[in-house]
Amino acid sequence: MAGAVRQPIDVASLERYIDQNVPVLKTPLDIKQFGFGQSNPTYQLTSADGRKYVLRKKPPGKLLSKTAHRVDREYQIIKALGPTDVPIPEVFCLCEDNNVIGTPFYIMEFLDGRHFTDPSMPGVSAEERTALWKSAVETLAKFHRVIPKNIGLEKFGKPTGFYDRQVATFTTISKAQAQAKDVETQEPVGELPHFDDMVRFFSQKATQPRDRGTLVHGDYKIDNVIFHRTEPRVIGILDWEMATVGHPLSDLCNLISPWVLEGADSPIESFQPGAVPGLPAREDCIRWYSEVSGYNPTDDIVWGDAFFAFRAAIIMQGIAARYAQRQASSTNAGEYAKRAKPFALKAWERVQRVQGLTQKGKL
Repeated sequence: MAGAVRQPIDVASLERYIDQNVPVLKTPLDIKQFGFGQSNPTYQLTSADGRKYVLRKKPPGKLLSKTAHRVDREYQIIKALGPTDVPIPEVFCLCEDNNVIGTPFYIMEFLDGRHFTDPSMPGVSAEERTALWKSAVETLAKFHRVIPKNIGLEKFGKPTGFYDRQVATFTTISKAQAQAKDVETQEPVGELPHFDDMVRFFSQKATQPRDRGTLVHGDYKIDNVIFHRTEPRVIGILDWEMATVGHPLSDLCNLISPWVLEGADSPIESFQPGAVPGLPAREDCIRWYSEVSGYNPTDDIVWGDAFFAFRAAIIMQGIAARYAQRQASSTNAGEYAKRAKPFALKAWERVQRVQGLTQKGKL
């Protein structure tokens, strides 16, 4: 999945830094760039002894969000999780000196395993598909069992008010993204449909799930985990950019969203009962999660699905904004960019559904 370098870096400067600070890597390096990674440019480093590593860096140029692209936070939580039973790659260094390759970066282990971009997992047996999904769900549940203060992350985020902060943060981000103009046409990205209506709804404290104060990944999904090459188990979780302390419902709804809302790589038809042999029912995933994590999300899940759709629309709008400014790091950013406004309309439909249930006293 690694190919041509689309966003060049100063290789000589990087090699000098590595020689002085990361002796496990042997220079000279061969460098390629991964095609995935919508936010932080991600590179494969092959050292002189043939071993592979991964470099994640902050994008170049003036960025729309001060809270996004925090590779320092990625490094911090991956390193802290090292002694736990949560599978993560080993990290080797964090460099916050812009003079080395232009922006901060960190280097971590390359996990040689299976990576599924389609959550329906084509190409595996029905039995293995079930086991792979169960491992992904149970891995998330294990992560949510970790107590922040036990691994030195008690100051990684606030234990209360998670969804209030999410609404405030994503409102600020979305407003900035809407103003971004295409470098060629000068057309702004534009505001998402029904954005203000959705902000008002999600700001209502009475309908929000009760605070739980667990660690959250921020974008936990099948294409952000690496599975063992031959065994149906997760060997590492990737892309920790949005990790914080918050509510576990957000991660769970993100993971099991293909059953309720079409994604960029997962037609919702694949997740209908019996469509793909071995795909578990959504209820099975919720049960597996509850058994390992100790948190039963059944009463909160409809609200959580609506918030996932709202948040996902803003993330897609962000890809559209970076694409407009030609800062997008993914090869398929243009396709994602087109999905932002249609996704927002689907989010509004889900909000209206929750409003209807609330009025009937079923939520």
